[in-house]
Amino acid sequence: MKHSISVFAVVLFALPLLLLSTSPAQAHCEIPCGIYGDSMRLDLIAEHITTLEKSMQQITELSKGGEKNYNQLVRWIANKEDHANQIQDIVSQYFLTQRIQPAPKEDAPAYEKYTRQLILLHQMLISAMKCKQTTDLENIEKLRSLLEEFRTSYLGPETAAPGQGSAHKHE
Repeated sequence: MKHSISVFAVVLFALPLLLLSTSPAQAHCEIPCGIYGDSMRLDLIAEHITTLEKSMQQITELSKGGEKNYNQLVRWIANKEDHANQIQDIVSQYFLTQRIQPAPKEDAPAYEKYTRQLILLHQMLISAMKCKQTTDLENIEKLRSLLEEFRTSYLGPETAAPGQGSAHKHE
């Protein structure tokens, strides 16, 4: 009986430490599971861009004139930060780390496509960073343009932006 109480005490003590030390799960794993939602991720980036735009508009509006509602202002700023971070996470963790595959220089068309996609994704990361830094809506338009250019490069010219055509499944 004495032994089972000490094991119980250890488990009771260790469980909270284990739960507190775990990190949150990521959106998608890095094991070769073969389950990818490329179109969904691109649509999600588009949704984050729209949310960034709304956040910027609200920040600008709440910053105008008279008495300011600082609580709402801070909430919109935090929201803008969060959605820009989520774009950066999808671009880097999903596309750059898992989906874009290097191409040999000897295969000129594949290498050109590879480097173009890297450039577009890097520009998206920079634009998302600029969205965090400002409320300049030109950064939103740049991000949207880059997203559509990447979508076309990645999924092919027959794909359309969300709401503009049929979905395309990319394996």
